[in-house]
Amino acid sequence: MAKKPILILQMQRMGDLILSFPLMLWLARRHPGHPIFVAAEEAFYGPLMRLSPAATYFPWSGAAHLEKHDYELVLNLSIQEKAAVLAGRVRAEAKFGPVQAGDGTRHVHGDWQLYRTSLVRNNLYNRFHWGELNGLDTVPFADIAATRFSLPRTLPGSNKVGLFLGASDPAKRPTAAFWARLVDELHGRGLRTVLFGGPAEKGLGAKVAGLAKGPALNLCGTLGLDEFGAVGQTLGLFITPDTGPMHLAAWTGLKCLNLSMGNVNPWETGPLSPGHYVLRADLPCARGCWQCTEDSLLCHEPFKPGRVAGLAKRLTSGADGDRLARLELPGLTLFETGRSDLGLYHLKRLDPAVPDAERLASRFWQAAFGGLFGLWEDRRTAEAWTGLTHGASEEAESLLAHIPEMGRRFKLGLRSGTALDTSFWAGSPAMARPFTGFAHMYLENNDYSPRAWAHVLTLLERLVSVCG
Repeated sequence: MAKKPILILQMQRMGDLILSFPLMLWLARRHPGHPIFVAAEEAFYGPLMRLSPAATYFPWSGAAHLEKHDYELVLNLSIQEKAAVLAGRVRAEAKFGPVQAGDGTRHVHGDWQLYRTSLVRNNLYNRFHWGELNGLDTVPFADIAATRFSLPRTLPGSNKVGLFLGASDPAKRPTAAFWARLVDELHGRGLRTVLFGGPAEKGLGAKVAGLAKGPALNLCGTLGLDEFGAVGQTLGLFITPDTGPMHLAAWTGLKCLNLSMGNVNPWETGPLSPGHYVLRADLPCARGCWQCTEDSLLCHEPFKPGRVAGLAKRLTSGADGDRLARLELPGLTLFETGRSDLGLYHLKRLDPAVPDAERLASRFWQAAFGGLFGLWEDRRTAEAWTGLTHGASEEAESLLAHIPEMGRRFKLGLRSGTALDTSFWAGSPAMARPFTGFAHMYLENNDYSPRAWAHVLTLLERLVSVCG
């Protein structure tokens, strides 16, 4: 008898689909013989099928066909209502992610999928990458931690650098003037440039090529994604904002320099495999940015074409992390992608700076949620708490001071069943918001039932036991 298929609903953009590729591999190895079905946007999966792990893709127009099957597992990674409706209608042994019942009620299944939902406007301290969050509910953590990616290739003597010009939001990419000056700075360092972009970037590509004094091969709007994957094999470096083509380049082994600007968080959506580089403004507002609240894009200002070109020259020359750490990049922080001692995605900061409060707080919350959701023992959380108390005592004290209020609200809710308003998490101290945000989302997701109130109170008690 044929084994039941596994269905992944990924109705988001191209980058989200590519970040689902590791999930497909994990599930195929964990469930041998079970076909992998993927429902996605045909405009994205069509050109990517040659680069994708083995899977059968379905467009949204094929939803009726998908409903005919019984599934081993359904994992909805989409925020679209139609995906939640489909997840609710199909028959499956287990379902994760947003699922909408026939009566119109919607619930998120799975601790990690619910955790991801709680990050909306609340991701300052998040250190779990989207590519790993895709699988943490359905794939044993040992499989994820044991995953090894090949390092991006190095092409000795290559002087060709690709520039991807566009992004889904103009705030996430440099201006045409910046790109043109970068072309000239790279040319002055003996590097040849190739401009990339989709049909939406044809005008931008023409403008950059026109502004640049030096030569630049403009391929904007001329290549499909599969063709881009092939042309990318000839490049020594790919400079790009946080975009779908960045994830495609990383997946195909092209070394990336991610100019991380605007309302993105590289801990969540940076190049997933090790050996790539991320350049980010060293500003408080650039950490965990969900939506810009400043009068201007301050995070763009430290990016100077000359600095980026100097870094690119070193990367194409094979400079290692120690040499890169000595590079002066005022107002910017350079990271190298890798794996942490926990076995998760990590951004290694390439400067000698002592860990600051934000980094220590982030390490604590990553360890805390991993412990609460069963990835490891609570001792890891205790170790991270010790590091926080020694290196960022104000943040530790802020969390401790808010614990009695959280306990009071949870006990009141357990007795009365009353709902919480947004101020419960949004008005809590920043250091407490990862927990209050998740607890609030958990309670809403479980209709403020007595069991839900008891559960968040238990989670708080476990947190208190670790924090002493």
